[in-house]
Formats: sequence, structure tokens, C-alpha cells
Amino acid sequence: MPFDPVAFAIPLFVVLVIAEMLWARRRNPVAYESRDTATSLAIGLGSTVAGALTGGVVAGTLVWAHSVSPISLGWVWWAWPLCFVLDDLAYYAFHRSAHRVRWFWASHVNHHSSQHYNLSTALRQSWTGFFALTFVFRLPLAFAGFEPGMILVCGGFNLIYQFWIHTESIKRMPRWFEAVMNTPSHHRVHHAVNPRYLDKNYAGTFIIWDRMFGTFVAEDDADPIRYGIVSQLGTFNPLKAVFHEWAALLKDLWRAPWRHKLSYLLREPGWTHDGSRETSDMIRARWERDKLDS
Repeated sequence: MPFDPVAFAIPLFVVLVIAEMLWARRRNPVAYESRDTATSLAIGLGSTVAGALTGGVVAGTLVWAHSVSPISLGWVWWAWPLCFVLDDLAYYAFHRSAHRVRWFWASHVNHHSSQHYNLSTALRQSWTGFFALTFVFRLPLAFAGFEPGMILVCGGFNLIYQFWIHTESIKRMPRWFEAVMNTPSHHRVHHAVNPRYLDKNYAGTFIIWDRMFGTFVAEDDADPIRYGIVSQLGTFNPLKAVFHEWAALLKDLWRAPWRHKLSYLLREPGWTHDGSRETSDMIRARWERDKLDS
């Protein structure tokens, strides 16, 4: 297995969570809730175990893809920054799909399950990403000739970058930084359930992808952010947080007419063949109509 930067960053994550908790006692007491934080830590531990169990298969798949590619870029210095940028684009593609395709959403939803937004929320990583085949978004990099170890290391540093943006303790970064990089302000938007913000700001490291592809929305102080998911869990049970959407998906598949079963897998969360639930697009459209009528 290649060097895993995330494993070395975990002690720093713990120190920063503790530091933010101490800060929050004086500045923002509602930022942390003990049961919610315990759930985040439990999910984070489970995701670490899941990653350890499946990481070898993911690495092996990347090695295979690289072996059949007619291109091999090797370990030249310029391949590293290029790999990081392209891996971040691959992450954007994955992350957007994780919100727009219910199969991927079932694996990703636990990351959004907290109604609080703090550094511990960043630890709510997927247990089922391997099962959902989310690693396929990185295969094009291996086919393009990037070394598998390089891809995994760049992906690890991308994940490390995303840790610090899960906070309310930083309001805005300098304007030039906000224009190019993902920031706490941009990512708070992504975790919001306000209709204005739903399914926006998918960036990992570079917010430029959202600006390029029309999915960027700036945080509006006039519309304070509410966190979580559209149908809040109402529990701190980590198992329910991780598996509730898989259970709901299986239930829908069992009940749906055959001609609609594939749509329940591949269409956006909230879609139903009978219109009994709302998608994020429908929620936003209703909110916009209400604004016009008011």
C-alpha cells in the first residue's frame, strides 16, 4: 500500500477538534452537542476500519487500470500537481453524483446527517463507499497514466484539506482565496438544507469547478444556514446514520413497479414514480414560487 497521509493526519484532527470544542464553549456553545459529536467519532472510526478492509482492493483496481493504459507518466515532478488538480476534478464529479444519483447518495448521506457543523462533522465518512463503487471516479486517472500510488496520495491530501472547512469558527477568508479555493463559507452552503443552498458547492479543494459548472452559490448572511438532511434523522444512532438510506432504497425498490426500479437507483434522491416526495430541484422551485408570491 502507498503512503497514506490521512493516517498521519488523524492525531492533528483530534487536537483540532478539541481546540474547537474549547473555543465553542465561549464563542458558539451550540456548535457542539455531546451525543452528536460521539456519533461523528463513531462513524469516523467505522469509516477508518472500512477503508482498511477495502483499501487493498481499491489500490489493486487502480494498478490494473494503470497496467492496461498505453501511457505511463511515472513519478516526474510535474505529474504530482497535475494529478492533484485532476483528482480534485474527479472528486467534484463523484461528489456531484453522490447528491444527484440515489445509489451514491445512500453511501454519502451519513456525511450530511448531523444538524451541527463543526470539525467532528468532517469525520462522518462513508462506510459503504467501496460497496457503492465510488472509487470508479478515480479510474480515469489511472487509465490516463498516473501512478496508482500518486493518485491515492493526492486523494488523501484532498481529504485532509477538506477537514478544516467544516467549521463555523472561520467566517470568510480573503477574497482572492474565496474565489479559487473551497472554504468554510462555501462548504457551509454545501451542508445546508435551506432551499437556496440545496445541492450546491460540491468542491473538494478548488471551488473553481463549481464556478465553471454552474453549481456555485455564495453564503448569504440574510439566509442563516440550517444543517442536516431534508428529512432529519431524529436519532444519534450511528448505525441508522450510516444505513438508513440503504434501507429506504431497498424498501422503495421492493415496492416499486418493475419499470421504475432502475429510476429509484439512478435518479436523484427524493424522486418517486408517483410524485409523493420532493427532489431538491422541486424544493427549490417551490421556494422560488413562494418568494414571487410573497
